[in-house]
Amino acid sequence: MSLLVAETIWSEIQSTRSVSDDQLAILHILFGKNLERATRIVDEGGVKKILGQPSGRSIFQVVGESRRKEEYLCFPQHYCACYSFFYDIVNRGEQLCCKHQLAARLAVSLGTCVDVKVSDDHLAHLLAKL
Repeated sequence: MSLLVAETIWSEIQSTRSVSDDQLAILHILFGKNLERATRIVDEGGVKKILGQPSGRSIFQVVGESRRKEEYLCFPQHYCACYSFFYDIVNRGEQLCCKHQLAARLAVSLGTCVDVKVSDDHLAHLLAKL
């Protein structure tokens, strides 16, 4: 049920390319502190959409919040390479998704992610590291 509500909100945000206070409040109820962290990542321009050429396939590269500024590869609705994804989501089932997935969803919905075009070979190399 929660994911259905979230999908509706993401669609609304994408159609207007803006977020209302009500939408943020609902997303905050669903995702809590991860949403706050995700909005910081988006505000700092920390989301890249890596687009393979000529296939058009893509994956997101999202900057972490630590001092090291690691970059995590993720598919917003299915997977993130970060520790939290495996610990809090897969193992413990405590969260619906991690902050990196949320940041990617928010950036796509708002149209603020940076598109980076790479060859399909380069994209395959990135994916092989997962």
